[in-house]
Amino acid sequence: MPYDLAIGDRAYSSWSLRGWLLLAAFGLPVRVRRAQLRTDELPVLLERFAPARTVPAMRCPDGAIATDSLAIAEELASRHPGAGHWPGDPAARALARSLVAEMHSGFAALRAACPMNLRQGWAMTPGDAVRADLARLEALWALARERAEGGPWLSGPYGAADAFFAPVAMRIAGYDLPVGEAARAYVDAHLGHGPLLEWRDLAMEDGPDQTVYEQDLPRRPFPWPDGEGR
Repeated sequence: MPYDLAIGDRAYSSWSLRGWLLLAAFGLPVRVRRAQLRTDELPVLLERFAPARTVPAMRCPDGAIATDSLAIAEELASRHPGAGHWPGDPAARALARSLVAEMHSGFAALRAACPMNLRQGWAMTPGDAVRADLARLEALWALARERAEGGPWLSGPYGAADAFFAPVAMRIAGYDLPVGEAARAYVDAHLGHGPLLEWRDLAMEDGPDQTVYEQDLPRRPFPWPDGEGR
């Protein structure tokens, strides 16, 4: 039986993307329930996922509810230990969990200045606070990938940490933020990741553009490697 997942608009809801990737990118069946952000649709949907107040929220096949992306990651890992959410090596697992926890609570400047928008790219010169977040991201990603000893992802195979950083990669790509070659390669890995491209395709038709995500910045195409989008 599939998991039921409550999400918002795919083009804009970064936390919804994380929740969906924690299922779809690990081969777990998911049935999506979507509501448009900032409308009465969302609280009506979430009544079916009590006690959730935000998306994503997940109902397990046995009826159990997980109401936060971090809770979703841990619940899925406990129910599907072979799916690969966390590395098997204890040291690698501790690092991956630390990365996810910092992503969950940190990088406020980047998230505030650069809302995720998979439909539109922007040209941006970041301020000092965003540059500090980018420097911290580069340091974390370099450490994880060095310890993983190869491959594009943070812990070797694609894992929960990569799902959590996917919307960050979309911000770096969408706003053309300045990062080094190694971090850009990690961003590019996300841009070519099959499950994320599946989400992108749905996002292009997933409800109207939301003007709240408009930016007073020069526009540029979102840099999808296959040239798709608008």
